[in-house]
Amino acid sequence: MLSGIDWRASVAYRHAKTIPAAGFAWEYLRRDDEYHQDFRAISRMKNPTGSRLDAFTRRWGLRFPLRS
Repeated sequence: MLSGIDWRASVAYRHAKTIPAAGFAWEYLRRDDEYHQDFRAISRMKNPTGSRLDAFTRRWGLRFPLRS
C-alpha cells in the first residue's frame, strides 16, 4: 500500500474524474519505473546537454514553460 491507500480500490482514484489531462498524465507517469530511472540519471548530471534534455522531454512527453 502506498501512503495508506489501496491502489486497487476505485475510491482511491475518484479524484481522477476531475483533474485536467496534465494531472491525469502525471498520475500515470509518476508510477513508471523507467521514468524514475531516466529522471535519476538526468538529475545526477551536473550540466546535461540540450540534446540530452530534449531526448528526455520527448521520450516522456514533457513540456517546460520558459522561465524569465
